[in-house]
Amino acid sequence: MPILGVDTGGTFTDFYLIADDGAVTVSKRPSTPDDPARAILDGLAELAASSPVTHHPSPISDLVHGSTVAANAIIERKGARTALITTRGFRDVLVIGRQIRPKLYDLAPRREPPLVPGDLRLEANERLDHHGKVLQAIDPAEIETLLDYVQQNGVESLAVCFLFSFLNPGHERVVAEAARRRGIPTSASHEVLPEHREYERTSTTVANAYVAPVMERYLSRLEEGVRKHGVKRLRIMSSNGGSITAQAAGRLAIRTALSGPAGGVAGAFALAQRAGFERIITLDMGGTSTDVALCPGRILERDETLVGELPIRGPTVDVLSVGAGGGSIARIDEGGALHVGPESAGADPGPACYGRGSEPTVTDAHVVLGRIAPQHFLGGRMSIEPELSFTAMRRIDTPFGGDAHRAAAAVLRVANANMERALRIISVERGHDQRDFTLVAFGGAGPLHACELATALRIPCVLIPPHPGVLSALGMATAPIVNDLSAALMLTLDTGAEAHHDALLPDVRTRTRPLPARPEVSKERAEHPRLAGIRDDLEERGRKELESEGFSLEGLTTQMFLEMRYAGQSYELSIPTDSLAPDAFLPAFHAAHHERYGHNDEMRAVEVVTIRLKLVLPATVGATGPSPPRPTDTGASAIGARAVGFESKRTRAAIVERGGLREGTRIGGPAIVVQMDSTTAIPPAWRALVDEVGNLILTAS
Repeated sequence: MPILGVDTGGTFTDFYLIADDGAVTVSKRPSTPDDPARAILDGLAELAASSPVTHHPSPISDLVHGSTVAANAIIERKGARTALITTRGFRDVLVIGRQIRPKLYDLAPRREPPLVPGDLRLEANERLDHHGKVLQAIDPAEIETLLDYVQQNGVESLAVCFLFSFLNPGHERVVAEAARRRGIPTSASHEVLPEHREYERTSTTVANAYVAPVMERYLSRLEEGVRKHGVKRLRIMSSNGGSITAQAAGRLAIRTALSGPAGGVAGAFALAQRAGFERIITLDMGGTSTDVALCPGRILERDETLVGELPIRGPTVDVLSVGAGGGSIARIDEGGALHVGPESAGADPGPACYGRGSEPTVTDAHVVLGRIAPQHFLGGRMSIEPELSFTAMRRIDTPFGGDAHRAAAAVLRVANANMERALRIISVERGHDQRDFTLVAFGGAGPLHACELATALRIPCVLIPPHPGVLSALGMATAPIVNDLSAALMLTLDTGAEAHHDALLPDVRTRTRPLPARPEVSKERAEHPRLAGIRDDLEERGRKELESEGFSLEGLTTQMFLEMRYAGQSYELSIPTDSLAPDAFLPAFHAAHHERYGHNDEMRAVEVVTIRLKLVLPATVGATGPSPPRPTDTGASAIGARAVGFESKRTRAAIVERGGLREGTRIGGPAIVVQMDSTTAIPPAWRALVDEVGNLILTAS
């Protein structure tokens, strides 16, 4: 049955439909920020209407949706009225945080207020020690009194986070069960994030409570609407690059905060691998922001990210976002300097050329320079007005001698500088040589900037996918079902061969004796019993959750990660492993520590802080479906030509229709390649080749 990926962006909502036979249908619609579901339902109706009258398509089996609802609720502070119940003495942990100043030289720093106001941060007389043993038992009568106060104050959602509950969740369960009996939506930290670090665990649990009711209402409306269009099941893209059920997304809404960027990276990596490129840097430029990621042969994850300046912990595709998109607004500050973004015109009013806004944007700069052909924008389905772009650009052209073209070129240079800085952060500043990678550019605006960014960074090759403007939706349509589970254990291992113990307190002794030779032992004999027991419990729980959500476990694989550090350190490294034998994962940790920090100490005690399991069910479709046969061609036929601005010069560029290209087609710059979902700019010093699956492979002449 067909499967549909839907990515809701700040400006457009993208659709990528894969039919039973692998045929692909793509579409874009302006987003509806007041109700994101409306654009999705309108798009479903449009897809159905576009089918031939005599052919009724099969019902869509799965609609996989990347949502910005959770992230927007936090950023815009439009979540549910939330209360927090925590251990006595810890009610202000949300305010105290880590006492880190994000802007060191800001003389008047301003912090966003916590999601829970002071009068709703409540304390319970309970306490566990660092082993998880009860020091002060919880009083059910006190909890009922606290819940009375919660209900009397109009609280819509409750977060529960007790000290050391990741080791013993008993007290949290008492509160959560009592609250749920009263019908109060409740997020308990042992369910949301059963890991150490009090501030991050509290912040993540509170954020989940804050957005969960908003997400549940949105998904309930959306699920009801899509079922009327014949959709069998709604899945939601998770920040980790996999998908989860709508029910799980409502319960653990915070896991969807970065679902859109995760889908883009997943789709880009799958396509690049198919084209023979294993090491890539992704450039996803949409209407509001640009997301970049580095994939050195695999998709990288991190365990913490910031959403609206709040630390959110959990597995997340390692993406860096900057406020540079097609809708980013250009302005001149009081000192006469040009700024581009992070403010965006969004979908409403949008860039000036859309006819509703008046601010100059990056999209308007492309229109002024001729890089966007009005008659081909969105496949001709959406009209744009170039004269409005010129009018908007004149608002900032005074420093450029009153020349709108020079102002537009400057806007693009500033936007490129913002994106170039982000690309350097994820590559050069992390020890990678960007010249060893291929830049995969997508999003509605990514292909317009790709060659100039590659030139600035000396990246030798650029890949433009067949449908770059909807690649994130493709990543969602092909995303596997993923269930992430974790457990904190604080296990200390002696680095001697098979000499280990599971003390809960960190062992800070430094080993000075040489390591004895390690005997060859079987995987079964060598597995650490405590680690193996926790792994088995997590895997069984994960399997039951997937089955309860209606998934078949056929093809299920399990990936395992140990978060480890040397005794006395504050931060861990995530080590993938398929064995829980210390002889197998300890050498991997030492090697990873040396790679990251330039040193390691094999005689020092090692702590296993957290064990993570990732249960993965493969996608039911390929990355793009079967490739249609493409006749070999050698040259592209231009459908027109126009004056286009490249590097502050205007030159005559060919206009080439992407849909008419065949395998082996070569295009010499300058040229503009147009298609419904995006536009690709090929500068004079670049050339393009169409590969066997329809990608544009761009290299400098």
